[in-house]
Amino acid sequence: MLQNGARLEGYAMKDDVPNLKDYSDRLRDEANMDLADLQAEQGEVTKKTQIIAIYGKGGIGKSFTLANLSHMMAEMGKRVLLIGCDPKSDTTSLLFGGKACPTIIETSTRKKLAGEEVKIGDVCFKRGGVFAMELGGPEVGRGCGGRGIIHGFELLEKLGFHDWDFDYVLLDFLGDVVCGGFGLPIARDMAQKVILVGSNDLQSLYVANNVCSAVEYFRKLGGNVGVAGLVINKDDGSGEAAAFAKAADIPVLASIPQDDDLRKKSANYQIVGSSQSQWGSLFAELAEAVAGAPPVRPQPLDQDGLLGLFDSKETGGDFVLVPASDEDMRGKYAKPKKSLEVIYDEV
Repeated sequence: MLQNGARLEGYAMKDDVPNLKDYSDRLRDEANMDLADLQAEQGEVTKKTQIIAIYGKGGIGKSFTLANLSHMMAEMGKRVLLIGCDPKSDTTSLLFGGKACPTIIETSTRKKLAGEEVKIGDVCFKRGGVFAMELGGPEVGRGCGGRGIIHGFELLEKLGFHDWDFDYVLLDFLGDVVCGGFGLPIARDMAQKVILVGSNDLQSLYVANNVCSAVEYFRKLGGNVGVAGLVINKDDGSGEAAAFAKAADIPVLASIPQDDDLRKKSANYQIVGSSQSQWGSLFAELAEAVAGAPPVRPQPLDQDGLLGLFDSKETGGDFVLVPASDEDMRGKYAKPKKSLEVIYDEV
């Protein structure tokens, strides 16, 4: 199912890279080449599955958006697999009425201790035509979340991931963290395209811009993943997110309004991505946009460009950096230091 035969095993792919030093040198050489020479040719598509990675700041509403989007896609007759790749393991909570879904990492550990093998029914559950699972992650202070993501996908491969038949595989990734495991879809061409979820606030757009930078970086190295667009969540109409999308040269796929009815239904674990809901048409349009949006090469902004999207009175964008001195750092202990310099009399 992974595009262009991408592999996850071992992550470093030792068998493909017999001389790691030469491989590293080649990557550096490629990074310095002209971008026009780095356009990777797209191979013929052999499977219909769209694998889409969704990134956004923690708490911005990725899980809310994905649960309702996947439910609407299933109502439209599509086979959808939703995989939560956030250590909080909250991607599927809305879909399953607030119930915690056993994670792949947790189940794998428990089964291994018992001398048993993990079966698909242990980790994958379904509702309304949506199949969903959580990769999970280690407990606080007991391991690397990114490594947990890698281990989770390795287990999915053993369960037959490449042989599964879905129209859409939606991967919910935390955008705040940029270590290797969380960047797998972009760095290893696991996904065909990336969708960003953001709002009209600086921090969420900072995360979205970081993901755009990652996509651009790996495109320079010959990658194929592109950004399909931005979903604006909790849109209050102030316009900063739309301005970011225009500046980064990516489309806006949908604007989900900041509405008290949506807030209450989300808090009560109610699905609104349904034809039975007043919000059904919004998510139906989003489903159509996601299906047809091509992956594009984004134009990431620099920090000043991001700040320029907002009123400087709100962000402090007109602040001037004032360098600190040694006396500032010493505070009350600041005293003139005797110089050890030897001064010779002129002859």
